[in-house]
Amino acid sequence: MNQEILTATFRKQFPGGPEIAVDNLRISGGITVLFGTSGSGKTTVLRCLAGLEIPDAGEIEFGGEVWFQKTGKQKAESKNLLMPPRKRGVGFVPQDYALFPHLTVARNVGYGLKGLPFAERAIRMAETLRWLGLDDLENRLPRELSGGQQQRVALARAVVGRPRLLLLDEPLAALDTPTRLRLRGELRQLLRQLGIPTVLVTHDRFEALALGDDVVVLHDGRNVQHGAAHEVFSRPVNLAVAEITAVETIQPGQILETRDGLATVAVGDARLTALAADLPADTREVYVCIRAEDVVLMRADTVQSSPRNRLTATVRSLAREGPLVRASLDCGFPLMALLTRPACEELALHEGVQLVALVKAPQVHLIPFAR
Repeated sequence: MNQEILTATFRKQFPGGPEIAVDNLRISGGITVLFGTSGSGKTTVLRCLAGLEIPDAGEIEFGGEVWFQKTGKQKAESKNLLMPPRKRGVGFVPQDYALFPHLTVARNVGYGLKGLPFAERAIRMAETLRWLGLDDLENRLPRELSGGQQQRVALARAVVGRPRLLLLDEPLAALDTPTRLRLRGELRQLLRQLGIPTVLVTHDRFEALALGDDVVVLHDGRNVQHGAAHEVFSRPVNLAVAEITAVETIQPGQILETRDGLATVAVGDARLTALAADLPADTREVYVCIRAEDVVLMRADTVQSSPRNRLTATVRSLAREGPLVRASLDCGFPLMALLTRPACEELALHEGVQLVALVKAPQVHLIPFAR
């Protein structure tokens, strides 16, 4: 797999709008997701990497090659460099795919090969169309394609020129929900087969987890956390990231004791045990973060396991979310749980029923107030 490293530190200020300030972004292969809420700066960062937006200052470098540099120093000392998009070797897929409506699939894909000899262009076209399952659609127009087929055409156009870096802006957002769910796994498999370092924008937590090897969280135009996808969503570094990554239960707590790498935390009327390895020694006030999918509900008479956190829970409300059910619980503090419908039926869940909520200590994440 290509291991060319992308590094970026830059800022971009829009008139009357937010400032985008990327600090020490480093991407070294695989699929990296830029994740955040609407307006956090994800698309702007992607367009700056592509050269479609020009930062006000900073530096963008890929594989030892400077793509953008503007120091902002006095003229005698300043260093300014801007490599145009066409010379960066980047494949870019915008959110709406931007297919030419009057061109066939073959001509849309071939648009990325302008300047190559005819014979080489024909070989690359045939290989790419066949690889993406588009070879029997090459004479169709975009309006004659499904959403998933249009996505593959846009991807084919982006990769047919063999880019060094692939950039995708919300690649599944234009699709209906069933198609989007079906194509998540297919898209990841295609990107892995490509072996091209990929940066992908999404605001959907499930897409980020399904598609990304790494995740960069953006908040108010700044990159605030970067790490393996599961680690970022399981262990947010601060309250803002916990909220952005949609941690369902975030409650204030007070550490009562720390011993042998474990912390005892008072949360409302309950006591919880959590890992304390990452906490500063003098931490007392914390936010307690628990994901709904990490909460296991059982009838009291069926509990055989003995996790450190075993809470008496009363169901306050139930809300259906497609094939899942979200349960709001009172455990001495508000706690959310996520269950399948069969699990709800097996437990005979209804408002007011009392049961046991189990949460393992490693799944209780603590964030110091001051962090």
